[in-house]
Amino acid sequence: MKKLYLRTFGCQMNEYDSARIADLLADAEGVVLTERPEEADIILFNTCSVREKAQERVFHDLGRVRLLKKNKPELIIGVGGCVASQEGEAIVARAPYVDVVFGPQTLHRLPELIAAKRASGKAQVDIRFPEIEKFDHLPPPRVEGVSAFVSIMEGCGKYCTYCVVPYTRGEEISRPFEDVLVEVADLADQGVQEITLLGQNVNAYRGKRGGKKGDSAETADLAELLGYLAEVPGIERLRYTTSHPCEMSARLIEAYGKVPKLVSQLHLPVQSGSDRILAAMKRGYTALEYKSIVRRLRAVRPQLSLTSDFIVGFPGETEADFDATLKLVQDVKFDGAFNFIYSSRPGTPAAELDEQVPRAIQQRRFEALQTLLDAQYREYSETMVGSTQRVLVTGPALKDPKELQARTDNNRVVNFAGDEALIGRYIDVTITAALPHSLRGRQVMA
Repeated sequence: MKKLYLRTFGCQMNEYDSARIADLLADAEGVVLTERPEEADIILFNTCSVREKAQERVFHDLGRVRLLKKNKPELIIGVGGCVASQEGEAIVARAPYVDVVFGPQTLHRLPELIAAKRASGKAQVDIRFPEIEKFDHLPPPRVEGVSAFVSIMEGCGKYCTYCVVPYTRGEEISRPFEDVLVEVADLADQGVQEITLLGQNVNAYRGKRGGKKGDSAETADLAELLGYLAEVPGIERLRYTTSHPCEMSARLIEAYGKVPKLVSQLHLPVQSGSDRILAAMKRGYTALEYKSIVRRLRAVRPQLSLTSDFIVGFPGETEADFDATLKLVQDVKFDGAFNFIYSSRPGTPAAELDEQVPRAIQQRRFEALQTLLDAQYREYSETMVGSTQRVLVTGPALKDPKELQARTDNNRVVNFAGDEALIGRYIDVTITAALPHSLRGRQVMA
């Protein structure tokens, strides 16, 4: 029985892609996953280029498995994901022991690429951006557990000046409406109760509905898709990530009043509170417009929990710009956020900008913003103490396997004492304590 060692970096899109890679190779070659690279017949790195020095990290990891190939010449080593899209043939030039290089849109060709490598002895590279054909060549997803990711679109057409995604994943392409419905229905048949829809800008979804491929067909937006998915038997909760403020349509906002299964939690990246910096980032909205979207959302769903992304120290950011970010955080009151120090990405417009902010100033601003965000997170957690929450029990608690772990509607982790028979079920818990990164709860007995 062949074994696959698969290491994943980056976003939930990459996690989804890795799961599909495992399904694909299980179907094609009967491989099973292993957590020990020394046992593997195939070693794959599914990479991310968002973080600083991502390429160097990939080559570092490749260097660690190079010796394994000396002892097992038939071992296949591959690199996929966004770094693969960026570097392409350069990966093989620098690391000749790499056998296959594939992009996010060509992962479905892995069995073919591996076979060609074995037959020819030559490294295979395919980092094209074909139309969203990969989903037509992937087997139905297999899942364990009661929650699952479903990718509904690929790529990004926003071209924010700091971001490499449009260059590594291509333009926005949506999966056909019916294809998504079929995948979710199949997952529900496997016992999945909670679905998270994925896309770089997931709320830009415009999937063809009706008609055949190539025909002019009507399109369904995310609001319509959510309405239909809420009717799939067995599906109890719907989430989606990551969203762009410019795509937060009136119809999608209204869905929070019409689709009860749509959770009261939204991740809506803002990046900065300064209009000048937002324009330099090419985000397409102002701080006031962002706050207007939030007001409209909370008018429809008052209990909405909002999380976001921030980049501090963008080129040219002044103290006044940073103060505007702090003010936006104070005004909106986020329930958590991912906070990043800006680092340039080769090939992006921001990398060519003057006035790069010194690292010490970036670090100071990062710490000040993180302190404020952490305080808001703790404050929100404290307001939940004493409340009764409907939670999905997902499995044993990480720190104490004798306890159970569950997730609230607003995506908080709750640990509580309970019978393992509850795993996979929705139950009510009373929140008894707010901890730095989780909640404690007590099961409400019927």
